Amino acid sequence: MDQEAAGGTADGGGRADPATEAFVAHRSLLFTVAYEILGSAADAEDVLQETWLRWAGVDFAEVREPRAYLIRITTRQALTRLRTLARRKESYVGPWLPEPLLTAPDVAEDAELAESLSMAMLLVLETLPPTERAVFVLREVFALGHEEIAEAVGKSPVAVRQIAHRARAHVAARRPRAAVSPAETRAVLGAFRQAVETGDLQGLFDILAPDVVALTDGGGLRQAALRPLVGPDKVVRWLAGVLRRTDEEVSLEPAQINGCPALLVRLDGELDSVVAVRIEDGRVTGVYAVRNPDKLSRVARETPVGR
Repeated sequence: MDQEAAGGTADGGGRADPATEAFVAHRSLLFTVAYEILGSAADAEDVLQETWLRWAGVDFAEVREPRAYLIRITTRQALTRLRTLARRKESYVGPWLPEPLLTAPDVAEDAELAESLSMAMLLVLETLPPTERAVFVLREVFALGHEEIAEAVGKSPVAVRQIAHRARAHVAARRPRAAVSPAETRAVLGAFRQAVETGDLQGLFDILAPDVVALTDGGGLRQAALRPLVGPDKVVRWLAGVLRRTDEEVSLEPAQINGCPALLVRLDGELDSVVAVRIEDGRVTGVYAVRNPDKLSRVARETPVGR
């Protein structure tokens, strides 16, 4: 957020005031905190606006640690927004997937950040209660102390330790068993891409794990499977059906989505969907296809993320 968007003021020399400078300096971090708690870039941006409004009313001279203070405001606003988002998900048509972000190549260099942003991890975080999700993100991704987290989520430090332990165990049971390098992901995605583009159904069967699950998010606006597709047969049948139903030219373009290799699917040059995958033991165990056009605005340009 630039100075004007932040609503900040400048001194006679054109320099922003310290409060505005602090907010701008930490903006990417604050967006990432909100996005990982919410899984929605649009809602994360709204949270940042609310954070700015509250930050602008704070006596900056009384703030010892601007980063921690801003994270605290952002977390509280994100937890409030999460309740609204939960109500929207209850009436959502078909599976709900996080809003994909086009990210800079260097995000992948921070393996922990890239994993925390991945579609697979965000879906694991979706299974956590709101406070556990916030505590996990603040502790495991942003390395905040238990006391800082306690102030952000309105719990005691002792309670936060217990919540963090519970959240880590929950996530550990559901995250991929082993870390997958970007190079391996690109290789598997390349084989997946080639099989789809050439209509090589046997090639698709070979790359999909026996327990593969595909989630397709059309939001009621684009054609998508209304339930998870479980097993290679159903996933291949769905992919083949999608390709048969269109007479448009289909192209799959590699991209860096949420810090990980993914594919942009274009029909006659127009963006149709984003496909991310979860890979274990060299095979695809999860396919996440976002087709809802309301969720595709963040793949036109890179979104700054950080910690």
